Amino acid sequence: MDQMMGGGDGGIGGQAGFPLETWFWEMPLCTRWWTTATVLTSALVQCQIVTPFQLFYSFRAVFVKSQYWRLLTTFLYFGPLSLDLVFHVFFLTRYSRLLEESAGRSPAQFSWLLLYATTCLICLSPLVSMPFLGHPLSSTLVYIWSRRNPDTRLSFLGLLVFTAPYLPWVLMGFSLVLHGTVPKDEIMGVVIGHVWYFFSDVYPPLHNGSRPFDPPIWWRRIFEGRPRDESADAINHEIAVAAAPAPDVR
Repeated sequence: MDQMMGGGDGGIGGQAGFPLETWFWEMPLCTRWWTTATVLTSALVQCQIVTPFQLFYSFRAVFVKSQYWRLLTTFLYFGPLSLDLVFHVFFLTRYSRLLEESAGRSPAQFSWLLLYATTCLICLSPLVSMPFLGHPLSSTLVYIWSRRNPDTRLSFLGLLVFTAPYLPWVLMGFSLVLHGTVPKDEIMGVVIGHVWYFFSDVYPPLHNGSRPFDPPIWWRRIFEGRPRDESADAINHEIAVAAAPAPDVR
């Protein structure tokens, strides 16, 4: 599978021979649990414990009938257990992992990207009648990764060799040929991914380093706790206040 869509740079090479358990625990936090939830969701449908009708996103079902779990499950179901699911899980794991690893050790940055993308997809979903949103979310991550790795060379089915920025368009063309319809899900993912890429990678150098799409401090604290320098500054301030002489009120 990695040879079907892989490159010498940025791949997961060297881990194919590892035990499955080691490979699983070496995945970053967000990618690990997203992959796990995706496989488990398809398994539950395959075992007829739940049905796809209980998983898709619908404005009326969520906000009128209070079925809030659909806000999450719409991103987890890619279809029943099949080769197509393996293909989707491969793309999800590969490019989600590469993006999350490049974001640093803390999951704050990548989880903020996921929150942005899922919120945008949920808002746009009624406009394109798309009940399941896992595929466009995956397309968003693929697009961002491809733009950040312009020199990485990839091959498709061992026949077509191209650089990473062309990957989303190659996948769109393949989907168009395979299904005979315009891939609205991938187009929506590319649009959302481009907005993130622009404000995270293009906009800051042009505006004195301003990064409007970086996670806020309160979001970082959820994953990282209170920064050490901030805690030290607060302690030093309290010591300085306590040591200061009392004001003369005569």
